[in-house]
Amino acid sequence: MQEELNIDQNTLVQAWQQQLPQFLEPGDSAQVLADENDPQGIRVSINAAGRQFYSFDFYCTYMDPREVKVELVDLERDGETVNEQNDRLQELTGDYVRHLHECAQSLHRITNPS
Repeated sequence: MQEELNIDQNTLVQAWQQQLPQFLEPGDSAQVLADENDPQGIRVSINAAGRQFYSFDFYCTYMDPREVKVELVDLERDGETVNEQNDRLQELTGDYVRHLHECAQSLHRITNPS
């Protein structure tokens, strides 16, 4: 049986918005929004530091109070969708996915307060 995440979505979004910058590179910025279709989901947009103007959009949904599933939804460079298949972009995407998982881990105190 899958445990439900027992936390208000707005509280979750605020916690992510406060915590996530600690896991990103200096100069990176992020915006966290509630997913209107999934009360256990959030949308995270990360703007990578540097001159490349890369923007990564992720969908994160809680599988249970301890585990988050992260999916890359869109990757843009200077407002244009790009193919994430090159090695550098796959490496960057992997880094951000890892940072999102680390952020989720750090929020266990509010997502799994037992």
